[in-house]
Amino acid sequence: MINPQDFFDLSNLAEPFAGLFSGVERVWEALARLQPYLESLFPQQAAILGQVEAGATLVNPEQIYIGPGSHVQAGAYIIGPAYIGADCEVRHGAYLRGSVMAGDHCVLGHASEFKNALLLPGSQAPHFAYVGDSILGQRVNLGAGTRLANVEILSGRHKVKTGQRPTIKIRLPGLAEPVDTGLRKLGAILGDDAQSGCNTVTNPGCLIGPGALIYPNVSLSKGYWPAGKIIKLRQDLETIELRP
Repeated sequence: MINPQDFFDLSNLAEPFAGLFSGVERVWEALARLQPYLESLFPQQAAILGQVEAGATLVNPEQIYIGPGSHVQAGAYIIGPAYIGADCEVRHGAYLRGSVMAGDHCVLGHASEFKNALLLPGSQAPHFAYVGDSILGQRVNLGAGTRLANVEILSGRHKVKTGQRPTIKIRLPGLAEPVDTGLRKLGAILGDDAQSGCNTVTNPGCLIGPGALIYPNVSLSKGYWPAGKIIKLRQDLETIELRP
């Protein structure tokens, strides 16, 4: 239920992505490895093989790889370490805050922010998304305005009292006690082919199985959500007569 293979088809995953999951037993452990793993690729891996428009900003270019056929539009802002595969779109207003890794054919969209984020091949966050400390599986699509929240609401107060944020704990089916992820920041992990509707918010620590569909405007509580299910929002609507 919490192994990488439960969320992603790793059989056809090419390097350097396959190496990131080597030896990983709990899927969220890949996020803790992401920054040092990316840093280990550079400066040897650094290259700009795609098109970067004038007006795009690359910070720490010695730690940035942009694959062939990829297009970085004017107004995008990329901080290394960052690895962008082939035939990707990094659209105007995209903000890559560092430790971002995107496979081939990904879309990092307009007014979307990415931080310590892994996008497997074919995944898309095209419009107004926040993807922090999160993993998008292959062919995942985030509807416009999707926010993958990565910090629990009371953790700031805890940090003031203790000097550090608490680690995020997740309840899993069949276990009496929550599992401690060991991470102080954890957004969402979406399995292959999962999709979110517009304005979805996932609370910190959401594990979403492959093929799951989340209705628009859902605020999804943390924990495990099974594969191949529709997660619906129920609401009552009322119409009344207009008065002059």
